[in-house]
Amino acid sequence: MNQGIASIWHPIDIAILVLYFVAMIGIGVAVMKKASKGLDSYFLAGNTLPWYVLGVSNASAMFDITGTMWLVYNIFVYGMKGIWLPWLWPTFNQVFLMVYLSVWIRRSNVLTGGEWITSRFGEGRGAELSRIIVVIFALVSVVGFIAYDFQGMGKFTASFLPWDLSANTYGVIIMAITAVYVLTGGMLSVVLTDVAQFVIMAVCSLIIAGIAMAKVAPEQLAAIVPAGWSNPFFGWRLDLAWQAPLDVLKDNVAADGYSIFGLFFIAMLFKGILVSIAGPAPNYDMQRILAAKTPRESALMSAVVSAALLPRWWMIGGITVLALHYRDKVFPGLGQPGFKPDFEMILPWVIRDQIPVGLLGLLLAGLLAAFMSTFSATLNAGGAYLVNDLYKRYLKKDGTPRHYVAVSWAAQILILVVGIFFGYQAASINQVTQWIVNGLWGGYTAPNILKWHWYRFNGYGYFWGMLSGMAAALALPTFFPGLHPLWGFIPIFLISLAASVLGSLLSDPEPDDVLVRFYRQVRPWGSWGPVLAKVRAADPSFHENKGMGRDAFNTGVAIIAQMTLVTIPLYMVLRDMRGLWISALVLLVTGWILKKSWYEKLDAETPATLEAARR
Repeated sequence: MNQGIASIWHPIDIAILVLYFVAMIGIGVAVMKKASKGLDSYFLAGNTLPWYVLGVSNASAMFDITGTMWLVYNIFVYGMKGIWLPWLWPTFNQVFLMVYLSVWIRRSNVLTGGEWITSRFGEGRGAELSRIIVVIFALVSVVGFIAYDFQGMGKFTASFLPWDLSANTYGVIIMAITAVYVLTGGMLSVVLTDVAQFVIMAVCSLIIAGIAMAKVAPEQLAAIVPAGWSNPFFGWRLDLAWQAPLDVLKDNVAADGYSIFGLFFIAMLFKGILVSIAGPAPNYDMQRILAAKTPRESALMSAVVSAALLPRWWMIGGITVLALHYRDKVFPGLGQPGFKPDFEMILPWVIRDQIPVGLLGLLLAGLLAAFMSTFSATLNAGGAYLVNDLYKRYLKKDGTPRHYVAVSWAAQILILVVGIFFGYQAASINQVTQWIVNGLWGGYTAPNILKWHWYRFNGYGYFWGMLSGMAAALALPTFFPGLHPLWGFIPIFLISLAASVLGSLLSDPEPDDVLVRFYRQVRPWGSWGPVLAKVRAADPSFHENKGMGRDAFNTGVAIIAQMTLVTIPLYMVLRDMRGLWISALVLLVTGWILKKSWYEKLDAETPATLEAARR
């Protein structure tokens, strides 16, 4: 047993942690009967969950411990300029979903992203190839996210729990416990545990923020950080002059490749907008949208996600302030020649050293909840693709609902094992993060933009675009090992775009009936002129979607609003009243604009009208 770590544990902390695990597994067992009625019940909870519950669940899934460790690192090193770095994912894709994309996705009325392919491309060979490639992408991305979660969870847990086990061993144990309630309760279990976990995480975030504000005065923080650290705005170069003993951070800035911050921001914004327009990856985000009752509720669900992530930034701000103030305790050996601290470990180190007895168990339960909610949602989504889009479609079409649920259990166990295997191979959280957000998404973006906005785009174009993009994402690091992943996104995107266009133009367009049905049902804007003409010929009363300009305006306003939901909690923890009041005022103005220009314009569609449109 690790005596140093064991000394921080109190019986109350241990009891809270044990009760938490028992409660989560209990929820999964309690809803098992209801979830096992069929694939729709298991993977979408029968489209019965309210939009605000789904929104909180989705936010809880994004409130992951691995990502939080990465964000703490960003704010620690880059200060308020670190608020822009999450755009690498990009986090503001929720804005595009809120404004219009969630509505389009939910109107498709399908179970998975793979099944959505049929609604867009029909049943021909091109559609079949597209369906296979999107399922492959979904499974690859799910495995990547599990490896990402595995890295973060292992490093975090090993720094807290008292037994002499490796980080990888702890990662396996925690994932196995989480898998129990995911397998037994499906989507319903995932969502219910997510909501419970979100409450815990929000309370923990407030506690950490309160401790930081009580222990560290603004003047004390100002004496530590370089000039400009608390300013979110920037010039062409970063210019954060860290002084000893934190001058080692200069090496981190150089290694990250963000020294010329203006150029980096332009590239990040370019990439972020393109990825957001493409829509959500075939993962838990899409599953939540498809689980909503109606298109309107799917849009409201996406709006809730951005708001519900606000408590996360209380935690990030609190952890960062405490780490800076107690830097010598957090990083023993700081300032000594050759010492290179692992800044990805800031979060667990601070909590271990600064949280008083009695609160450690609650905080650890909350942070484990952050991991478990992300992991559970990812595993559930991966199982949906493997069973619904591969097994049911190609191997056994006439199985009973209970049979498919049983197969789903086996599929999720298989995905878990593969994800853990790749987690063992990764060197760091950042390594997995960069591969997911830049390489893999570079191959996804082009064909998934075209599928919404270009009528001539077909199944063959989608297949070749996705295949070439994924191949380029895997090959580029091999041939150009020193290339920064963000800059690698550009050639990957261009290769995928060229393959998408050529694959479409060198093959026949999709049948008119497929295009007409999709266009009538989803009603996207873009280059749909010939299809619109055919729809109007059959139904002169039909009106095309002329909302592109309004959607673009609302998206811009919503991005500004979303950024204030980041700056408000951070300024609160930093006790920067000027920044806090300005952010609050901007949020009020943008919120009022969105109420008038977006909320009041949402269509009130019903499940019955969705089904009618599908037919």
